[in-house]
Amino acid sequence: MKQLLKRFEQHLSVERNLSPRTVEAYMRDLLQFQSFLQLCGLDVSQREWLEQVDLLLFRRYLAELHTSCGRTSVGRKLSSLRAFFRYLVREGELQTSPLDGLSTPRREQYLPKVLSAEQVGDLLDRPQSGQRLLVLRDLAIFELIYSCGLRVSELTGLDVASVDFDEKSVRTMGKGGKERLLPIGQQAFNAIQVYLEERRAAEAGPLFINQRGGRLTARSVQRNLKKRLLQLGLPTDATPHALRHSFATHLLDAGADLRAIQELLGHASLSTTQRYTKVSFSHLAEVYDRAHPRSKKSD
Repeated sequence: MKQLLKRFEQHLSVERNLSPRTVEAYMRDLLQFQSFLQLCGLDVSQREWLEQVDLLLFRRYLAELHTSCGRTSVGRKLSSLRAFFRYLVREGELQTSPLDGLSTPRREQYLPKVLSAEQVGDLLDRPQSGQRLLVLRDLAIFELIYSCGLRVSELTGLDVASVDFDEKSVRTMGKGGKERLLPIGQQAFNAIQVYLEERRAAEAGPLFINQRGGRLTARSVQRNLKKRLLQLGLPTDATPHALRHSFATHLLDAGADLRAIQELLGHASLSTTQRYTKVSFSHLAEVYDRAHPRSKKSD
């Protein structure tokens, strides 16, 4: 099994061009399945284990997963297994996938965490205290995520050269190595310029750096945002991804086209973007209940 996993990992990295983090998640799921097979007494060092894996064994594995994982995690792990066994069929290691008769559990439905426009305004407009360079850096970070709907991994991967200062745009690499060119709003653009001028940044190297001069990590961005939210008395469970969600929801509230938002966010599927229509409707329903004279039943 070790050799098959190694070949599959190369397939994910080279042929499918998935990000290192995504490949790591696939392999983690498959190694967990390998441990389960060993606990069941299968010798995964011999090719015979492929003939011993059947639908009944997969159902037993899913039953075990359900005791420790939510439906979303179970669905993801099952998706990793499906991809692996489809690859084995394609490579001629198997005639058919033993997973063909297994249904995928329904995913848990949830609405993305979103900050209101007023809360985002507080985050970006209210004065901050602290070391000037770090204050300017964090403001530029929060402005840029909200202006462009960036994932935090995309933001931390930016270099100074990723920003086109003439066109006021940024070039970023998203999931699956897909490149996007995004417009930068004026306030975010101004914040970036002020930060880089204060830093006296060179034309090469990371756009956002830590106090030691290295590239800023996603964890640091999240920690700095939480600290800022705490100072302002805003919801501290909001993550940098909440700013991305807020970007999409506020665009939708303002009448932006869903397809355009899909392109800006870098979603492969429109169904992923459509989650924001539920958030937007939820907001509209709250406004209606609060403002419409006949929204509530009379006593």
